[in-house]
Amino acid sequence: MANSVYKINKGINKPIEFKGLKAQYIWYLAAGVLALLILFAILYILGINPFICLAFVGISGAILVIQIYRLSKTYGEHGLGKKLAYRQVPHAIRLKSRGVFRKVKTTSK
Repeated sequence: MANSVYKINKGINKPIEFKGLKAQYIWYLAAGVLALLILFAILYILGINPFICLAFVGISGAILVIQIYRLSKTYGEHGLGKKLAYRQVPHAIRLKSRGVFRKVKTTSK
């Protein structure tokens, strides 16, 4: 009988991480870079000087990367979603009448 050697996957249940970016922030950065590429193409087609287009897109890209890394570091894997969900939680529950607290009398025979 031959000995079998199995490789153990040690990355199970860990969030996806790429160069410090966690989970959904990788996709946010990819979408931002794609949007900047399309913006550069539109500006170039409109006839704006290519160096001005490149400078604008380069500065915008740097700001995008800094912001995405800041969000990833601040909120982590699920934190941004939790923050957005927390906005929908009401601050207070208001009742206009006390009918909710009245005991309903039932008659049984």
